Amino acid sequence: MHVAFPDPSRRRSAWCSVLGAAAITLVLSGCGGSAEPANDASQAKKPAPKVDVAESPEAPKEEPVAFPTACANEGSELCVPPNAFVRRLCAAGMPEMALALFAKGTPWVRGYLARATEAWDASGGPSSSNKLAFEEEVIILEKRTPNTGGMVVSGASGSYDVLRWNGSCASLQAEEIRMRVPPEPLHAEIPWRKLDDNVQEALIKDEKIATRAAEQKKECKGVSSGQTNAKCEKAQKALGKAIVAFVRRGGALPPPPALP
Repeated sequence: MHVAFPDPSRRRSAWCSVLGAAAITLVLSGCGGSAEPANDASQAKKPAPKVDVAESPEAPKEEPVAFPTACANEGSELCVPPNAFVRRLCAAGMPEMALALFAKGTPWVRGYLARATEAWDASGGPSSSNKLAFEEEVIILEKRTPNTGGMVVSGASGSYDVLRWNGSCASLQAEEIRMRVPPEPLHAEIPWRKLDDNVQEALIKDEKIATRAAEQKKECKGVSSGQTNAKCEKAQKALGKAIVAFVRRGGALPPPPALP
């Protein structure tokens, strides 16, 4: 019986085909995306480096404004302080600044109320809640001219921003103020408690003011701010009147500070 053996050369060819297919399969599996990469400590994610962010520049601070000694508008009919000073003055509401501006010999124009009127401030600063009295003395800070577009408008006479003796500012219509000095000009009530210590010390060197201050302290003892009674109110008015008389006749006061 004859048995046929396969040709060795064909057998070798078949094995080569099988091995080649296996090699291709291994290569393809190595290139596939399904296999997870080996963990490598050197490839671990590192925290992102910190980036220095430049700080935004702060808004420039406004420099303090010195107390004025000359008119901002030389040659004008009204001698008024500089606008920058007026803006800070009205925002601060400092009664000691009012005393310095009302002092004897200062160039600022005084005005007097033609009638009693409500206190309000067009410049946006704090204003007193009480009324301006008839013939109350004020300092002209600014004159506001109405914008009529070149037309002549009846009654459009403008307005004024003014300073009161208590340190608050107010806005008045032109017809509410006049420049003629009355026989006895009035004044806004001066808040003694709000005056700086050095100003109080200078004022009580005057004998009359010292007496009035002692009376005010006695009569207003136990009375909280914003409240009063008849005796306290009378003592406060007497003290304010003595202070105004002292300032008007040229009494010495500490140099006023620059406004922040």
